[in-house]
Amino acid sequence: MKRNFCVSKKLYNKVEYNYNYMALRWGIVSAGRISNDFTCALQTHPEAHHKVVAVAARKLGDAQEFATRHNIPKAYGSYEDLAKDKDVDVVYIGSINPSHLTLSKLMLDHGKHVLCEKPLTMNKKETEELIGHAKAKGLFLMEAIWSRTFPIYDVLTEQIANGAIGDVLQVNVEFGFPLTSVDRVNVKELGGSATLDIGVYALQFSQYVYRGLKPVSVTASGNLNKHGVDDTASIILMYPNGRTSVLTLNTRVQLANCATVYGTKGMLKIPLFWSPSTMVTPSGTVQRELPVSTAKYNFLNSNGLAYEAEEVRHCLAQGLTESPKVTHAESLELAELMDTVRKAIGVYFPQDG
Repeated sequence: MKRNFCVSKKLYNKVEYNYNYMALRWGIVSAGRISNDFTCALQTHPEAHHKVVAVAARKLGDAQEFATRHNIPKAYGSYEDLAKDKDVDVVYIGSINPSHLTLSKLMLDHGKHVLCEKPLTMNKKETEELIGHAKAKGLFLMEAIWSRTFPIYDVLTEQIANGAIGDVLQVNVEFGFPLTSVDRVNVKELGGSATLDIGVYALQFSQYVYRGLKPVSVTASGNLNKHGVDDTASIILMYPNGRTSVLTLNTRVQLANCATVYGTKGMLKIPLFWSPSTMVTPSGTVQRELPVSTAKYNFLNSNGLAYEAEEVRHCLAQGLTESPKVTHAESLELAELMDTVRKAIGVYFPQDG
């Protein structure tokens, strides 16, 4: 039975809601660190809007511990059992990269809407398969590029559209943390890769600033670790009319972790660009406070994951099967860009065929 999500007034990306409807019922797929943070962030919303009703992990004990910690009523030691749970409307998939395609398809096959962590899959081929599967099922699918749902990104759009910095010609992004001890970032069998783990954020930022444009050339170089995956990457994207993006990635050292957009009349600087609360503009500093939460998070600004959860609810309320903030076409373009970067550096996965 389909559940009704009532909307009182519809506008593109701005919806006034009648909140007198049932909560969106979430299932959490995988009981790892990012799933912890997403679940904590969900709890910043009223329970009448979002409610976690089930969690699944490969080991029942892990799911039970997670459920106890977050007061979740059901715990499963099998992802298929969660997929069959008729009380779940939508799932959040926080598992390792190579499992995204299989788990997303499993959930879609059982009628669940899907919010899947980035990267959506391991490559463009898998991304095409997954998006096609979601469309065939008529269900919602979104790559969890949470950055796009932060209010500062709306400010960025307004600043560029209003000509605050003139014609945008240059984007620079530095993104890096010392992550050499994190297996999921470094081990090939776990889908490790600086490009897939942190590079997706830098690439999506360039894509967002130059939205509607596609690079005419992509140049990349980097270093391979002992597992044969990239731990550094330097990327240059050339767009039409001389527009350029320079992206620097590093999983061995701490970088400035800032994005700067340069135009003919000034610049916009966004510290912590992947989860920002501040932007420096020509007329001053703009701040947007993050959701208030006292929960214990594993990653910086994870309370902002609440924004992407609400985006899912807004989209489902409108009957959408993709988010205007992270469209399927953009996920496909990002997958293709990451494929191109990996190929240039020399990173290949079994899924590449």
